[in-house]
Amino acid sequence: MGVSASEGPQIIGIIGTGNISAAYLKIARDLNLFRVKAVTDMDSARAAGVAAEYGVQAMTLEGLLADPEIIAVVNLTPPGAHADVSLKALNAGKHVYSEKPLAVEREDGQKIMDLAAAKGLRVGCAPDTVLGAGIQTAREVIDAGRIGRPVAANAFMMGSGPESWHPNPDFFYQRGAGPLFDMGPYYLSALVTLLGGVQKVSATTTRAFEQRPITSQPRAGEFITVNTPTHVAANLTLDGGAVVTLVTSFDVPGSDVPRIEIHGTGGTLSVPDPNTFGGPLRIRLRGEKDWTDIPLTRPFADNARGIGLADMLDAARSGGAHRASGDLALHVLDVMHTILESAGQEKTLAPRTTAERPAPLDAPPAWFTAPAPVGGD
Repeated sequence: MGVSASEGPQIIGIIGTGNISAAYLKIARDLNLFRVKAVTDMDSARAAGVAAEYGVQAMTLEGLLADPEIIAVVNLTPPGAHADVSLKALNAGKHVYSEKPLAVEREDGQKIMDLAAAKGLRVGCAPDTVLGAGIQTAREVIDAGRIGRPVAANAFMMGSGPESWHPNPDFFYQRGAGPLFDMGPYYLSALVTLLGGVQKVSATTTRAFEQRPITSQPRAGEFITVNTPTHVAANLTLDGGAVVTLVTSFDVPGSDVPRIEIHGTGGTLSVPDPNTFGGPLRIRLRGEKDWTDIPLTRPFADNARGIGLADMLDAARSGGAHRASGDLALHVLDVMHTILESAGQEKTLAPRTTAERPAPLDAPPAWFTAPAPVGGD
């Protein structure tokens, strides 16, 4: 299972060895989609521990970027460091795949894309959950016209905030974070994949608390000063004409709203959580009283973080386009800033960028032999 022996796995390095690094290391180890040669982290002891666990090397950042065998890096640093690290990697001649968001500031995101274009290098960015069986089967249903013409959509990310479980939740309440920048990339990437790019935005924001108590260990009892909106409500008009209501919140104690619903002239599609790869996916056609489960017909129903990177590496080798692209991530970053600006200026605004729907992932790609898709989650 994996790339063919004649081509061989492409060699990468990972910058940042926090919790998310395990997903990339595991998929590299188990599926042989790419090979991790080295990891690096500002905490050298943590990097050494991760390297020992997965049988890779621990390097300095400078050493990793200078290694000629490493053709691409995965940028898993905190969001505030994304731009600086990605620019350093591009200047070292490496392709870059970044965790979301592409950068904190849209101007830095544009610098990343401009430098990559000048150097003929690839930029990819999470989330690659949009390549999973759930979202890709939903796209198949929409493109086949099963719900008619998409007219509207509702998307909700409702929660009470991460300070009850995250050991160091401060950054979630600073500029470049909050519910919109933390979880918005999953929802906006899914909406663009399913329905098209964002043309205009109208939004309002608020925050429930100026300070929030940490209840997780080891810092229970400390307080966080809130420096970003914690409840964001936006109306988006997409390229195909669909009107979307998007709400992201850290101020909701409990909710039963769906993650994403897409309403067409002929029915409604209930889309899976865009932070997952699988289902459930359900449809209710006009005139029907009950929902019907839709079996997943696309690959990657299980957790497969890293397939966006594999897709980018394959496209770099073949010359094709990759799906979890920097262009899509820049549009998402731009839209998020436009949402906050619309709320601040109290008027409808247009994003500075546009985005096309990435190509669908209709079948297991050549670089991967996936197990047969299964219905449900």
